[in-house]
Amino acid sequence: MATRAVLAELAQAWRQQGGAALALQSVGGVDAARRVRDGEALDVVLLASDAIDRLVASGHAQPGSKVDWVRCATAVAVPAGAPLPDISSEAALRAAVLASPAIACSTGPSGTALLRLFARWGVADELEGRLVQARPGVPVAQLLARGEAALGFQQLSELLHAPGVSVAGALPAAVAIDTVFSGALVCGCQDAEAARQFLDFLASPASAPAQRRHGMQPL
Repeated sequence: MATRAVLAELAQAWRQQGGAALALQSVGGVDAARRVRDGEALDVVLLASDAIDRLVASGHAQPGSKVDWVRCATAVAVPAGAPLPDISSEAALRAAVLASPAIACSTGPSGTALLRLFARWGVADELEGRLVQARPGVPVAQLLARGEAALGFQQLSELLHAPGVSVAGALPAAVAIDTVFSGALVCGCQDAEAARQFLDFLASPASAPAQRRHGMQPL
């Protein structure tokens, strides 16, 4: 879901430049990986890099076809109108987390890494009962906007233009959670040449301006 908006823009650009016909579906990463494993007729899968690696290892994505195409930082947000927390350092971020009555995170790679960070800080037990994990495909911003959480963590691209929230910024460098997104050809791909061309387009310099507009970093 972190790449949904940028992929919609890049898919349109791909079509405008005469690229092969493309039917793009954006779903939660858990669901996307499941559909590939279930053998659905697909040509390309786009997920976090480690999820692509698992699909290759399990024989569901083609070895040697993986292309890393963009990086995204995990950011912090609050409901619109709420004071922005100080997240300028690891200590400040930890204090903001401990002071929050309800913290939202995703089930994706950023959420998984965040839970590991809380465990490393030794505060996982203290935060139990205050963590709200969004269901797959449900934006953390939605939980913030509805008042179900006071502090939210998710990919910057998912928070940047979301209504009802204010973005405090990316996590400080000492505890940064960056995700590389990759694509690969699904085993059984029907048009390997067009699929490879599309992945190359996503990773090309021509895609960089759109990636930046959506809060992402070209590779």
